[in-house]
Amino acid sequence: MTGQVQTTAPSPTPIARILNGLRRAWVAELRVYSSIARAIARRPAVPKGGTGIGYHRPVLTVLFIFIGLSAVEIPILDLIVHQWPVVRITLLVLGIWGVTWMIGLLCAMLMRPHAVGPDGVRVRSGLELDVPIDWADIASVAIDRRVDEPKQPRVVGSEYAERMQDETNIEIELERPVAIRLPGLAPKGGTHQVDRIRLWADDPRAFLDAARPFLLAA
Repeated sequence: MTGQVQTTAPSPTPIARILNGLRRAWVAELRVYSSIARAIARRPAVPKGGTGIGYHRPVLTVLFIFIGLSAVEIPILDLIVHQWPVVRITLLVLGIWGVTWMIGLLCAMLMRPHAVGPDGVRVRSGLELDVPIDWADIASVAIDRRVDEPKQPRVVGSEYAERMQDETNIEIELERPVAIRLPGLAPKGGTHQVDRIRLWADDPRAFLDAARPFLLAA
């Protein structure tokens, strides 16, 4: 299935872009704190009877480095500007917020894995993305590692790829073109018709093993 099925939409207005950006920022902010809460409660967003498959392994070290550097930066800046109370408090608040946000992003990647469950597959990434696919729409799931060109769009023709560092290793063939919704506005976000989905899973064999019983029952 490689047809060039796409959904076209009028270009959003500047006001629509601003409102969408504000809404996405608000949702991401809320998701930061809910993800931290999930991590504390050890309750990943995996449906009952389902399996969570992580996708964070390639960037985990980088995230830890950023969190560590951000945490170290707070007392250093505080020492530099301690004689200016307003600047000191402002930078302290921003520093704590930045570290919290990075920790929330890490928790989101850990607590919002790809999910393979009775209702289908949920393709996830970070704070926002959550694309559900029903088993009735899935023809096959296979391990197929591929490296794409940097900065390639998520949707090319009728294929949607959720990459991790430009790589995918799972390919999901669909029975028919299915509408998916990506964060943001067209052309990168919004609704797209796709008939193939590719994604990165830290353990592709576990993903395939989790999907096999549902595929056989479908």
